[in-house]
Amino acid sequence: MSDTGSAQHPRTPWRAVLGGSIGNLVEWFDWFVYASFATYFAGSFFPKGNDTAQLLNTAGIFAVGFFMRPIGGWLLGRYADRRGRKAALTLTVTLMSASALLIAIAPTYDQVGYFGAFVLLVARLLQGLSVGGEYAASATYLTEASQPGRRGFVSSFQYVSMTLGQLIGLGLQIVLQHTMSDDALHSYGWRIPFIVGAVGAAVVFWLRRNLLETEAYTEEEGADQGAERGTLRQLLRHRKEAALVIALTMGGTVAYYTYTTYLTKYLSNTAGLSKNDASLVSFCALFLFMLLQPVAGSLSDRIGRRPLLITFGIGSMLGTVPIMTALSHTDTFLGALLLSLAALVIITGYTSINAVVKAELFPTHVRALGVALPYALANALFGGTAEYVALWFKNAGAESGFYWYVSGCAAVSLVVYLTMRETRDTALTREAAGEHAAEGLRKSAV
Repeated sequence: MSDTGSAQHPRTPWRAVLGGSIGNLVEWFDWFVYASFATYFAGSFFPKGNDTAQLLNTAGIFAVGFFMRPIGGWLLGRYADRRGRKAALTLTVTLMSASALLIAIAPTYDQVGYFGAFVLLVARLLQGLSVGGEYAASATYLTEASQPGRRGFVSSFQYVSMTLGQLIGLGLQIVLQHTMSDDALHSYGWRIPFIVGAVGAAVVFWLRRNLLETEAYTEEEGADQGAERGTLRQLLRHRKEAALVIALTMGGTVAYYTYTTYLTKYLSNTAGLSKNDASLVSFCALFLFMLLQPVAGSLSDRIGRRPLLITFGIGSMLGTVPIMTALSHTDTFLGALLLSLAALVIITGYTSINAVVKAELFPTHVRALGVALPYALANALFGGTAEYVALWFKNAGAESGFYWYVSGCAAVSLVVYLTMRETRDTALTREAAGEHAAEGLRKSAV
């Protein structure tokens, strides 16, 4: 048997793609609707009289989720390496469902005082844990469950599902805003998206219950029963790869958050587009961005991962300042859409393959933890703070400083892309690694 996979691969490729990636859809749907519906439910959990204070308290609870992501990456990455990819994927979706359901049924301040805010806090803690582990568990599963020549294509669906989650959340918000009164949304309508999120997570749970464990993990488990797996001690033995994950994530996550979550605010606050036009630009650009992911992932299977990463690094380093500057002066829907899409095309060089690159850096016994913890740390430090840094520069009257900050982060990552090894042909199972080594000896003998 080789690394091309067991019978599960050709028989159920799309079930593996669906089960491995769809959890990201629910995660990002929940993440989006919390932020976007906060203006509607903030008054339900805190005393009336100061709208700004209500939003600040709600935003503070939202921020807790980012702090929990590294913890979730550590705990659930360790769990995935010790108990299996399928077990971790099932656990993360359980946490998802629980967090969404808690928010949907949380009692209001008028009913129980601050206990409702406490329930909201617990829900965000669970969601942060879940998000921290979901990325690594799904990245590892998709990489291990696909054939070597298709890993880039298959793993690209992680960002397809993540983007689709944002689009569905945005679409549901638009529908509710047009079908319910403002009073109804503030009273009970804000609970609807969280009910949808809880039901969606339950469906994902059912799908993942029927997944097969990956061959790479099963082989490792059978060969090393009782061996140390998924520990920080093991990760420290691969600290070079862990540092590599942080460095290669740095530029990508800053750029991603800049042109996805921050874009709508930037177009309305800086460029001066109406909120409706800004939202529509984001929706259309993200939809096209989503369609690009499998194309770029498939391309990486042909030419390698490094060319795409290098293209992103150069494009983001040189293109951010002119694109952001042009966006700040655009006053038309089409102009904003074309510039936003240009930026997202550049970022596709990172998003489409970053999951598979990270998974290919580590051996099986520490792969999930190796992806999870360094990525979560980089995301919390750089991705989660991107919007704050952007607004800080704007408030200081030097908004262009943020453009250079994004370019600088991309430059740091570019150095890594230029010096890192190619990962496309990495063997994920022990037997395949032996076959590759034997093939290398045969070629050298010839």
